[in-house]
Amino acid sequence: MDKHLPLPSSLPAWLKLNAHQSTVERLHMRELFAEDPERFQRFSVEACGLLLDYSKNRIVPETMELLMALARELELPRWIERMFAGEKLNNTEERAVLHVALRHRGEGAFPGKDNDVMPAVRRVLRQMETLTEAVETGAWRGHTGKRIRTIINIGIGGSDLGPALVVEALDRFHREGMQAHFVSNLDSSQLDQALAESDPESTLFLIISKSFTTQETMCNAASAQSWLIQHLGDPAAVASHFLAVTSKPELAMEFGIGHDSIFEMWDWVGGRFSLWSAVGLSIALMIGMRRFRELLAGAHDMDEHFRHTPLEQNLPVLLGLLGIWYRNFFDTSSHAILPYDYSLRTLPQWAEQAEMESNGKRVTRDGETVDYATCPVIWGASGNNGQHAFFQLMHQGTDLIPADFLAAIRCQEAWPGHEAALVANALAQSRVLMLGRTDEEMREALRNSGLRGKELAEMLPFREYPGNQPSNTILYERLNPRILGAILALYEHKVFVQGVCWRLNSFDQWGVELGKQVAKGLLRDLQIQHPERVRDGSTEGLMAYVQKKSRWDKK
Repeated sequence: MDKHLPLPSSLPAWLKLNAHQSTVERLHMRELFAEDPERFQRFSVEACGLLLDYSKNRIVPETMELLMALARELELPRWIERMFAGEKLNNTEERAVLHVALRHRGEGAFPGKDNDVMPAVRRVLRQMETLTEAVETGAWRGHTGKRIRTIINIGIGGSDLGPALVVEALDRFHREGMQAHFVSNLDSSQLDQALAESDPESTLFLIISKSFTTQETMCNAASAQSWLIQHLGDPAAVASHFLAVTSKPELAMEFGIGHDSIFEMWDWVGGRFSLWSAVGLSIALMIGMRRFRELLAGAHDMDEHFRHTPLEQNLPVLLGLLGIWYRNFFDTSSHAILPYDYSLRTLPQWAEQAEMESNGKRVTRDGETVDYATCPVIWGASGNNGQHAFFQLMHQGTDLIPADFLAAIRCQEAWPGHEAALVANALAQSRVLMLGRTDEEMREALRNSGLRGKELAEMLPFREYPGNQPSNTILYERLNPRILGAILALYEHKVFVQGVCWRLNSFDQWGVELGKQVAKGLLRDLQIQHPERVRDGSTEGLMAYVQKKSRWDKK
């Protein structure tokens, strides 16, 4: 696509950042704050209902100037426009990257008159609206006439993580009397638990698979179909209890799903960017179509901000470039996402796929092997629990671990004393990670606890807090569909920014394909009495052990 371009690591701004890092590395953020009373104002931006404070980073104004210069040398503004123009940025699959069209709010053509996808998008949105209204009013009922009360979403990867996150995060907005389950695992325990909590007469299954051949999804779908028929005694019941989201309607109809119950998927939407489409049908069914559109509107707010805001005030650009700064110039290997909002407790798992499946690559979009690190390990958990678990590593461990703190100023349910305590904990942790404790501060604290002399000296190493751990803080007033849409789109666009900076194709995922292919062969061998040799000693030994211990029905 751009084979004439050099690797980013040879660009002037990259080389300047490399030299600049040795200066910044010696600085402590404690001193940077003491020297610059305006640091928060200098390094914070508010947009789309979110406040991003990035002042607790190991940066000075020159750092940001150099990072912006790198973004411009890598033509980031041009790449942003190319995405919004619907160009085929996914070059290995010859596909456009147009998840932004799914939440586009304008009435006209998008991305342009010659490649307008909005008629198809609006058609599916209307189809979703018709279905959700029918379920809500009782016009759509189960085979025996009962109203639908349970949604079971069967998918995997982007067909599971995004919808599950949003449904969980927006539980305060759920329609009364409705419940949802998400099934993705081949371990039948997950499906069994969902079915045990469901009434077959009032359960609606959503089968989400672009190819309608995904192993995990179709295995679970077949089991769910058998369960339904067994309980209702009529194969015709499938038509009233199953919907499909797929690009292969003919396969869904073979399964027993009616034509009008099939929702279209497009090849210009990657799975991990698809919750805004009919893949998010479970969301619409649980919170209603009006609030689903609010979710889309929040993402569109962020799309417009990302597309039209100068780089220096652009939230996704800032997050993305700060990630480049630590990964490539401080050699960090991971990045933590720490929501101090219980509703967002599964955000880290969603971000793991969004970032690592997108940018966990070692060759550029032109097939050239990189000579720099790409995506770090993304991880995290609910912040309050983390304080009593892995924060020890962040405060006194040996790794530099950048982190994002996310916190709502107002909880979903306001109980006296909870909101202020929650925000105080989030701010305290990011403050301590940044400041640490000076030697004199530690000595004073130990003296105040009654220690003196040798006893005090012996305890000093254990009480050391080096600090200088970087973090971003994202605050918002209260989580609602529009704010959640903005947060998720923020991280989606951060992925794009970093992919451009590393010259990656962030929208394919060839790394997962080989394992799928090998699994098919091993499955065949496990299901027969005398499997073919698989050539490596470990797999042969493990398969022999499984064969000996298993009680499966074998062909």
